[in-house]
Amino acid sequence: MHYLTLSFTHKNTTQPIREQLAFNTDEEKKTFLQRSLASPFINEAVVISTCNRIEVFASCNNPNGASEQLFMLLSEHSGIGLDELEGRADLFEDQSAIHHLFSVASSLDSMVVGETQIAGQLKDAYRFSLENGFCADKLTRAVNYAFKCAAEIRNATDISSKPVSVASVAVAKAREEFGSLHGRNALVIGAGEMSVIAAKTLVNHGATVTMMNRTRAGAEAIAEEIGSDVVDFEQLYDVVAHFDMVFTATSAPQPILGRDVPLRDERPRHWFDMAIPRDIEAIEFPELTIHRVDDLKSTVEDNITLREEEAKASFAIVGRYTVEFYAWLKTLNIEPLIKERYLRARQAAEEEAARAVAKGFIPAEYAEAARKMCFQALKRYLHPQTAQLRKVAEIGDIDAMISSIEFMLNKKEE
Repeated sequence: MHYLTLSFTHKNTTQPIREQLAFNTDEEKKTFLQRSLASPFINEAVVISTCNRIEVFASCNNPNGASEQLFMLLSEHSGIGLDELEGRADLFEDQSAIHHLFSVASSLDSMVVGETQIAGQLKDAYRFSLENGFCADKLTRAVNYAFKCAAEIRNATDISSKPVSVASVAVAKAREEFGSLHGRNALVIGAGEMSVIAAKTLVNHGATVTMMNRTRAGAEAIAEEIGSDVVDFEQLYDVVAHFDMVFTATSAPQPILGRDVPLRDERPRHWFDMAIPRDIEAIEFPELTIHRVDDLKSTVEDNITLREEEAKASFAIVGRYTVEFYAWLKTLNIEPLIKERYLRARQAAEEEAARAVAKGFIPAEYAEAARKMCFQALKRYLHPQTAQLRKVAEIGDIDAMISSIEFMLNKKEE
């Protein structure tokens, strides 16, 4: 049994190609996984499809055959040529595949290292495969271990404690200013990555979000995803005074909010200008605080430095968990063979007791005692060998030993 991962991420694949590779519906995923498992080389599979990564994690009996099948199916799904896909993908096998899975679950492979969204996305992908019969014990073991690894990293390091994007720092600053965002309302202007991060983070912290964009369709796409309202850009001056918070990240060449903005009531407001050039002019108004991108960037840089330091410690944990996982797998492989040896010993004891009675060596009424004595002698013989096997399974490479035991038990022929 082998583990295999085909990985297309922000590191090796452009956004247009990731969009073509993406699985946009459950039916697309289901069809792909059904066709994958129809291959004689693939036993189980999970597909992770997000805006920044499309990955297939599989259990297989032949990594070369399995990867060829997966590349072919991805090519048919996306319409992208095989040469293009094979030239871009990162391919991980066995221990490397497990190390990569643990890194993904721990958000060490994410565009924003330490973000927690990927753990939920991995969990959803695994649950989909499990519920539809596309994965079982082998991937379940690996995924559960991945979540254990991620949990230790969260508990042992501060890698997820500091936001590392301008948008997430802006929301963190808003929380600091207001104490809590529950019951607060925010206007997010723009439809780019920073606006998306700001809107999602605000919703996660309990704020009510309204989206706005010069092109309404862009705002509607985000609003549909997060469950928010949309207001036309032409109404900006009519509605802006109603919001506690404003987050802007447009590409407008001139400010979209000027000194003539109609603010009347004096209540605390925090506006976050995340655009370059600036979206908001210098506006003097009581209780209005404008936070500029330069103010936020210094916090981002400090947080990135902290996360880089925490990432080193996190990768050490991933490495340890990878080694432990494979050691644990080997103990699972040895236990069935140990059980098989004892079952055969019991069978031999029963056969010898029956033969002794049949030959007249012992009276029939002593058959059970003879069977017990014979089996006990065999157990005494097997016990120190079993202890040694378990000891070796915990500390070393026992693949050759497992093969030898299987040969002695004639398991390959069976």
